[in-house]
Amino acid sequence: MKKLIQTFKNIWAIEELRIKIIVTLALVLTYRVANHIVLPGINPNLLDQAKLNASRTGLLGLFDTFAGGGFTQASVVALGIMPYISASIFMQLMTILVPQLQKVQKEGESGRKKINQWTRYLTIIVTAFQAGAYIQYLTNPQGGYAQAILLDKTLFTFTTIVTLTAGTLFVMWLGERIQDKGIGNGTSIIIMVGILGRLPQNIIQEFSAKSQKAGGGLLIFLIEIAILVAVILALIILVQGVRKIPVNYAQAIMFLPTLVSFTNLDSAKGIIKIFNDHSNAWYMLIYSIMVIGFTFLYTALIFNPKQIAEDLKRNNGFIPGVKPGQPTADYIGSIMDKVTLPGAIFLAIVGIMPGFAQRLGVTSGFSTFFGGTSLLIMVGVILDTLQQIETYLLMRQYDGLMSSGRVQGRQTTSLPTSAL
Repeated sequence: MKKLIQTFKNIWAIEELRIKIIVTLALVLTYRVANHIVLPGINPNLLDQAKLNASRTGLLGLFDTFAGGGFTQASVVALGIMPYISASIFMQLMTILVPQLQKVQKEGESGRKKINQWTRYLTIIVTAFQAGAYIQYLTNPQGGYAQAILLDKTLFTFTTIVTLTAGTLFVMWLGERIQDKGIGNGTSIIIMVGILGRLPQNIIQEFSAKSQKAGGGLLIFLIEIAILVAVILALIILVQGVRKIPVNYAQAIMFLPTLVSFTNLDSAKGIIKIFNDHSNAWYMLIYSIMVIGFTFLYTALIFNPKQIAEDLKRNNGFIPGVKPGQPTADYIGSIMDKVTLPGAIFLAIVGIMPGFAQRLGVTSGFSTFFGGTSLLIMVGVILDTLQQIETYLLMRQYDGLMSSGRVQGRQTTSLPTSAL
């Protein structure tokens, strides 16, 4: 405890770090306040029943978690940062697959600014599209929100699309300000805050469910907490080797069928119904296949064996026992496949663990913390932030955060989501 207090004193003694932490906390608080500002034209006094009827399970529940709870609260930032994440993922894929965009990206700082500007334009389009679907969700008589809407539908549609688009751009701006003036990856921190904001409520719900006669009692609840801690510790150990970008891609694709229509999810059938239930066997199978497929695709695009073989040959390098040229490319490709497969399977298992947890009796909200994108984001962002803080401490010749060694963050390429 004494060392912990001294560490906090050391952190506060560094003026630059202190300012960054204060700025980060202030911007995060601004985002949390915006989550409770209701959309224009909705009576906030009539929202309580609508929230009870709102879907908090499946992908909509996960979407609400990423949005910091603003989705079910019909807030001005109800769509959160997700449209920007979708646009960022799309643009990164395009810069890999489209030669013209590759050339722009290779232009250095000017190219990066162009890509970022195009990403913002695409974010506006994606947000407007998702805002239209969200309006259908709000105006659906079965959802409970329709009775709280005070404006004419045409006027409400126009004002809501404008407000939600501005809200998403505002959240995107907050993330960029955290990145520039604060500490850590701004977009990732905003998502992590939304995830952590739901944790206390989900723990209370899980405890209440287990306290009932048929719930299993306090012992089962404590066992679940112990398993959750063990999963988090395992991810902390392995997160350096976890490339969560394939999980981000797979999750973004899985969001699409649900985002096409937020309405009538309880009565929906087919692929929308499957994708709204992460405990569904078909959902877990499709998600696992997509994670494994994206892992191999991303690895093949980022680490091109043929290019590596040509670079070795050009620099008079070689692999002992392997001929230069195509044989070297084939050899590197086979090694990459052998290394990628276990990692892809591990990512797939982590991604579907919430589904298994829900099948074993864990409530839907609490089960999302047993794996998947939520847990990967939470663990990764916390480690990255602690690593940045420790860097400041070591630069000022203070002791690090860990007496047993330095905090290790992810040593991988990341998206602006860093996260998703």
